[in-house]
Amino acid sequence: MRIAVLLKDRCKPKNCAMECIKFCPRVRAGDETISIGEDGKPVISEELCVGCGICVHKCPFDAIKIISLAEALETDLVHQFGKNGFRLFRLPAPKQRICVGILGPNGIGKTTAIKILAGQLQPNLGEYKNKLSWDDVLEYYAGTELHDHFSSIIHHEMESIVKPQYVDKLPKIMKGTIKEVLKKADNSGSFNVVVEKLGLESLLEKHIEKGTISGGELQLVSIAAVLLKDVDLYLFDEPSSYLDIHQRLKVARIIKELAERKKVMVIEHDLAVLDFLCDNVHLMYGDEGAYGVVTHPRGVRHAINTYLSGYLKEENIRFGEKIEFFAHPPKKRQEMNILVSFDNLTKSFGNFTLEIEKGIIRQGEIIGIVGPNAIGKTTFVKMLAGAVKPTSGKIDYDLKVSYKPQYISPEYTGTVREFFEMSAQQLFTSPLFKAEIFEPFHLKYLLEKQIDTLSGGELQRVAIAHCLVQNADIYLIDEPSAYLDSEQRMVTSRTVRRVIEKSGRSAMVVDHDVYFIDMISDALMVFDGEPGKYGRGSGPFNLHEGMNRFLKDVGITFRRDEDTKRPRVNKPDSYTDRKQRQEGEYYYSL
Repeated sequence: MRIAVLLKDRCKPKNCAMECIKFCPRVRAGDETISIGEDGKPVISEELCVGCGICVHKCPFDAIKIISLAEALETDLVHQFGKNGFRLFRLPAPKQRICVGILGPNGIGKTTAIKILAGQLQPNLGEYKNKLSWDDVLEYYAGTELHDHFSSIIHHEMESIVKPQYVDKLPKIMKGTIKEVLKKADNSGSFNVVVEKLGLESLLEKHIEKGTISGGELQLVSIAAVLLKDVDLYLFDEPSSYLDIHQRLKVARIIKELAERKKVMVIEHDLAVLDFLCDNVHLMYGDEGAYGVVTHPRGVRHAINTYLSGYLKEENIRFGEKIEFFAHPPKKRQEMNILVSFDNLTKSFGNFTLEIEKGIIRQGEIIGIVGPNAIGKTTFVKMLAGAVKPTSGKIDYDLKVSYKPQYISPEYTGTVREFFEMSAQQLFTSPLFKAEIFEPFHLKYLLEKQIDTLSGGELQRVAIAHCLVQNADIYLIDEPSAYLDSEQRMVTSRTVRRVIEKSGRSAMVVDHDVYFIDMISDALMVFDGEPGKYGRGSGPFNLHEGMNRFLKDVGITFRRDEDTKRPRVNKPDSYTDRKQRQEGEYYYSL
């Protein structure tokens, strides 16, 4: 089975010589294998295409994909977005009293799948020209559990609700105080219970549209609005984004409790949260913007290990790079040169006070920074960057600093290429930067895009790359995993490590994804206190001691998976959990 996909956002017929048509051997032989559509962009006939791939290689904007798929998938086509458009094969299946997860890269149809399950999008089974009826869909799924699911949705015997992926767009479509928004959503009579569980009491009088609410607060409000609905099927699209590890586990426990009574499905990129939360997981693989395939469900441990291996044994399909975790021995920090030293620091903002214990940053190491939101982590990074002056204490260094902020706003209005040519020309001229940053982040496909049109994940990759190519002594990177899928997070951690190791410089990384912190860090700074009122930063400690302090504060224990060496959250009150707590070992590095 061969499919031809045109990525219309990349295709720029006014800026090329129509190489796809000019060099196609079938067109030159007289066939209309590629023609010009009504929008002036090429249309590829999959029936006539021989799969030579010449158009793919000749297109100057990499806008064409010709992909050969297993013939068996031809009967599994669920939805297609027009001629040469994205295709989704198969669907995940909700289960009663089981939390079902969906794991896969961005851009391969996870959100489309849950919209179809919720009844918000009717599947066309590939018949994009002729509108099908729901009766056609029911006939296609006859004899399967999805037949009963869609029948219940169509006949209003089942209600569903979707927690949206992009919660930062909520202030544009909602008005009023958070209390008013949540009261309006409440049809279960559980307003007080949900508000208390999620700790939203202090937010109720804030106006959602006034821009005073953080991303984490918007996420919690969005989750609360879903929990306040009394429906049969709950679909959560990336519920951990913007949340710190404390909040992620709190939300995971609430969703897990909900799954004991209702049907629940979750799309999640934080593998530690997915492991803790879900029982079964559907993997999704494919090609971004081209197609996505849903696999049959697996147990959560087997699913995550399969995803990290990048290989489906049952179907003999290699769908990604193998991602490996290593129980690397700690670096001997005392033998490394001192790069930055700082005294006991304080910083006061109105009702908030931050205290940082005396510490040292050494040359050639990456220090992870962990702790709750609103505890002062970003403020500390800004003090090191020189963007914020401490109220007391001093930082002893005279170094060049490159800073990637937590919240990225696309203030530049040109293309990505123009942005890099203006501020980081070495990305294009240095073989090191090209090999170690440009290619792993797939920036080639973003160069002609306007920066203000990039998605969150695309903007994040551009911002991290821009930070790393600067000529600096220390790189301060704030929440680099936000908006990135699981695979992109692993690629980012490896990229940062390679750049730091090869350049001999240092980095500090603030993040909430424990897998990401585990892969990238040599040492750890731990922040605790009372969010919004008081914060205290300690360290840096070696990775084992720092994670032990941090996880004890969070109240969970981690072990390493026997096969992949990845961190795994122990089930609460399990034998391993009780044993590690008794020994005071909340984090095993062996």
